[in-house]
Amino acid sequence: MNSSPELDAVVSFIIAIDFGTAYSGYAFNITSSDKESDHHLKRWGKEQRLETPKTPTCILFNEDGKFMLFGYEAKAAYIKMREEEAKKHLFFENFKMALYAKGFKGSKDMKIKAANGKEMTALKVFTETLGYLKSDALKTVTETTGRKLQASNFTWVLTVPAIWDHSAKQFMREAAAQAGIVTEGDKNKLVIALEPEAASIWCKKLPADCFITQNLSENALDQSAGTKYIVVDCGGGTIDMTVHEVLRGGALKELHKASGNDLGGQTVDRKFKEFLREIFCDGVWDEYERNYPSEVQEMMYDFTFLKQLDEDVEIYCSFNLGMLAQKKQNIEKFFESVEGASWDEGAIKISRNKLRSFFAESLKISEEIGEIIKKDFSIDYVLLVGGFANSLVLRQHSIDQFSKRCKVLCPVSPQEAIVRGAVEFGRNPEVVVSRKSRFTYGVAVCEPFDESKYKPEKKITADGKDWCQDVFGRLLDEGQDVYCKETTEHVVCLVNENQKLMEIRFYRTERKDPKYVDDWGVEEVGSVKVDLPDITGGREREVRVEILFGSTEITATATDVVSGSEGSVSFNFLTEAETS
Repeated sequence: MNSSPELDAVVSFIIAIDFGTAYSGYAFNITSSDKESDHHLKRWGKEQRLETPKTPTCILFNEDGKFMLFGYEAKAAYIKMREEEAKKHLFFENFKMALYAKGFKGSKDMKIKAANGKEMTALKVFTETLGYLKSDALKTVTETTGRKLQASNFTWVLTVPAIWDHSAKQFMREAAAQAGIVTEGDKNKLVIALEPEAASIWCKKLPADCFITQNLSENALDQSAGTKYIVVDCGGGTIDMTVHEVLRGGALKELHKASGNDLGGQTVDRKFKEFLREIFCDGVWDEYERNYPSEVQEMMYDFTFLKQLDEDVEIYCSFNLGMLAQKKQNIEKFFESVEGASWDEGAIKISRNKLRSFFAESLKISEEIGEIIKKDFSIDYVLLVGGFANSLVLRQHSIDQFSKRCKVLCPVSPQEAIVRGAVEFGRNPEVVVSRKSRFTYGVAVCEPFDESKYKPEKKITADGKDWCQDVFGRLLDEGQDVYCKETTEHVVCLVNENQKLMEIRFYRTERKDPKYVDDWGVEEVGSVKVDLPDITGGREREVRVEILFGSTEITATATDVVSGSEGSVSFNFLTEAETS
């Protein structure tokens, strides 16, 4: 299992959707050729005189909750609205981060707030977004190829952060199903791809002139076996990373479990907005946000381009913001006590050092990268990808931190790496042959009670025999290598001889040696059910559980050995109601 066969592309129609926090897009392939030219990437923003690989992840609903627009069109329509009209409509952006929130436990009923403060279920917002991207992708396929194909003709690849929980991945599956991307009978045609993995797959294919560098010959990515690199996916919401080694034949092996944080480009935006609140104090900025939400959107959109620079910048101050400020005092007065900003005839000037200060929190990711490099993996490269990697401040900081120990590379189009790599992943998901488990996984089991080993309060009696309940039956250790088609088997015996249904509960922890499933740091993550129609075997009946951990998602099968009855083939991570 440690070696890899030559990688052959699979003949298949692929549509890959990169559903980002700040920007989203898609690419598709409808030939069996492995050439880059066969990748079709949708370009966005023609009406705005732009041509970008992704469009803002913004969605607009009317006051009755009916979908209206997505992307640049949604943002433009919202910005142009009169303020009373804007307050009636539901405009959502950056909503993907709701699935990374600490309180998210996979609730289908979770609600998120629009810019006007009104709420809508997150599932509807995600479903409508995916529904729009699906329809637009199929329309683009027809326009590009002249072939009218249906969603069922394609394998769909949906990208998610590597550090996302399983409940968030299943939530995305549910939204994709409700959007009509897949149906009950072809759920296997939806593939979940981890964003840094997809980027890694694409970057490995790139020639030297596709990287931002001064000396091409010295800064190409070595694609030979044994090359090791860290992929840092710098997104709008999260920054997450994976560590890969190139194996013989071009396959990839994960060397370190996926890691990262929620300090992506959004963090810089938030710091900028906090700075504006500091300038326009005494409630001025708060009143502006409350009364002119569409103008705030326009201001923040302008800043997305400014944060790519590493120099003094200036941003236009709208008439309404200036008017609110002038009611309090002369506008120049607001800048007297604020360091790093000045007023310049209708524009807010921000110094280079102040702009850099907005990045301080996000740049802490370098500490995590540094810790990985110290683990003696002999890292050859750090690859920066994702839209946030367009920032000169972020790139230069990475070069300053790591260039003495390894080479720092960034693709010429870092925002395209994930979606293009996702197409490749859809063609051959086995390109990543092994991954590292992020947690220790186990099942709740009952064992014959031994008073010298177990707590007395864990003792139960069934059919005249004493058992210890809630024992953590280990399946997989944190940090363990798991291969893409490798299954872990666990046999569970019954406690009750007349038992006709078994629900097997799965748990995880970052601890190495949990004893009980209700120990501190252990949490339940899902379950499978299996019918046991034949009770003639009594307690001697066994249920065999096979779990596939090595893919981007965990799937499980539970089988009654006697009857052959098989349980559900995937974990249930979603809840029907919001947990408190």
